[in-house]
Amino acid sequence: MDKNNLTRKELAEAVAGQLGYPRSTCADIVDSLFDSMKSSLTGGEPIKIVHFGTFTLRDKNPRNGRNPRTGESILIKKRKMVSFKPSKKLREQIND
Repeated sequence: MDKNNLTRKELAEAVAGQLGYPRSTCADIVDSLFDSMKSSLTGGEPIKIVHFGTFTLRDKNPRNGRNPRTGESILIKKRKMVSFKPSKKLREQIND
């Protein structure tokens, strides 16, 4: 796997290597997982994966920003963003 990015294809290949299923089947599994995660988040539900972390939606208030090219001041609209909080076990593994 590439050290900079982890793609869907690489995830499917890793699953295929672990389970011995065809790559096309594993690609469908990975796509199904991401579709399920997307629908949960768009529905406003948090996603908790034990020993990995929690994905939640967070509201961002409107704020003033600046166009770096022109220096013009602009208003950045209110929006939602996905936030990830790693589990304690994942943090410990990363920091070892």
